Amino acid sequence: MSEFHSKIKTVEWIKTGELDGVSRMVDQTLIPYEYKKIDIKTAEQMYNAIKTMIVRGAPAIGISGAHGAALCAIELLKNNSGNFIQELKRGIEYINSSRPTAVNLSWALNEQLKIVDKGGSKEEITQALIENAIRLENEDIEINKKIGDYGAQIVPKGATILTHCNAGALATVGYGTALGVVRSAYAKDNTIQVFADETRPRQQGARITTFELVEDGIPVTLITDGMCSYFMKKGMIDVVVVGADRIAANGDSANKIGTYTVAIAAKYHNIPFYIAAPKSTIDMSIKTGDDIPIELRDEEEVTTINGKKICADGVKVINPSFDVTPNELIKGIITECGIFKPQELNKLFMKS
Repeated sequence: MSEFHSKIKTVEWIKTGELDGVSRMVDQTLIPYEYKKIDIKTAEQMYNAIKTMIVRGAPAIGISGAHGAALCAIELLKNNSGNFIQELKRGIEYINSSRPTAVNLSWALNEQLKIVDKGGSKEEITQALIENAIRLENEDIEINKKIGDYGAQIVPKGATILTHCNAGALATVGYGTALGVVRSAYAKDNTIQVFADETRPRQQGARITTFELVEDGIPVTLITDGMCSYFMKKGMIDVVVVGADRIAANGDSANKIGTYTVAIAAKYHNIPFYIAAPKSTIDMSIKTGDDIPIELRDEEEVTTINGKKICADGVKVINPSFDVTPNELIKGIITECGIFKPQELNKLFMKS
């Protein structure tokens, strides 16, 4: 395991009673201006936290969803619900509807539904949901460290790594997928550095990735989304590592909008392009990336920066939050079980 320790804990279950607790998370909408944690106490608050991107990043969304299922059970228990199982399943489905692209959310909620389906008293189910949420939370960090250690093997000495969006501690419980690779590589070789795309329209790279790396003392250079080809041509980027929100069975990978463009540029310049993601991000029920649902978000994210409109009134806007990188552009998918060619993901599941 890597010796590098991130200072960030994105989401954490805080016990407040025998059958009570809150999900404490970093409010990522405030970064880099303020690093603040808030307590999520209800299923509705969790839905809103995921929907409004207070919490974001596929693994972090998944763990938050698991917390949300436990919070829903606690609410129903306190209210002495007469239809506990039915209302609990309805609450879990409600949380699952908050964001459609990241499969980790439905994966984590399905893990919680297994607990519900085992049955038991209201108290027993609630306790089991809390314990399972904590288990998934703790496992996430260990999974990401394994991803980081496998990924560090493909990073050349003294390399400059380009990443897009944020796939770091703040996209997970506390270590990161793509930035987990960076952290593990840097732990072995402190000459590693990072180029971070700003990632329009919500600037997760500019706001969050740079924040994380500066906090951890890892050298980072911020560039705009349109600059990657310029630096690739100049030989200033050695490898690209990004995260993913859903990976189809054939290896096609959905990630933050703009990732596909980076992958095309990397292919042209013969720069290896890797996806770093946990096994839970792989959706074997979807054959290709064409079947991955792409979330469309509010046009105001594009037309407005820091509360100020940047374009003429009446302009049309389309704002897809993700795009899909075809498998032929991906050199490898880095998971907690090793590195796989995108067309060979079935091997990963055969190991289970």
